[in-house]
Amino acid sequence: MYKHILIPTDGSRLSDKAIRTAVELARKLGAKLAAMHVVPPYNMAVSGYEVAPVMVFTPAEYKASTAKSSKAAFDKILMAAGTAGVPCTTTCVSDDRPWEAIVRTAKSKRCDLIVMASHGRSGLSGLLLGSETTKVLTHSKTPVLVVR
Repeated sequence: MYKHILIPTDGSRLSDKAIRTAVELARKLGAKLAAMHVVPPYNMAVSGYEVAPVMVFTPAEYKASTAKSSKAAFDKILMAAGTAGVPCTTTCVSDDRPWEAIVRTAKSKRCDLIVMASHGRSGLSGLLLGSETTKVLTHSKTPVLVVR
């Protein structure tokens, strides 16, 4: 059945539920996991002749901060996978569009399933906030298991 499962995480409690599901599924199927965390690239806002940083961080501070958040997200997955005896690799990707990074990573790592969380937003909040999960579902050729 499934042999290589991609588990995107943002480190949230909702992602924790998807992690538990992916680890248990991988354990039962004898599959391996590929964990990923997407961070936005460091950007500077440019207006006319003035340059103002969008964030208070320098590029080095931003890199350190995102590395710390990625490590925290990965630690949860690696601990759960280790306890279950499931092999797991990690990848941090910098992209403005997380859904594209997820689809691209699933393809490049030859994953045959993506397990991800959804906030389940609908109506106006779903329209305004968008949904990375919906975008992955719409654009991915890899099957997606959505955990809520």
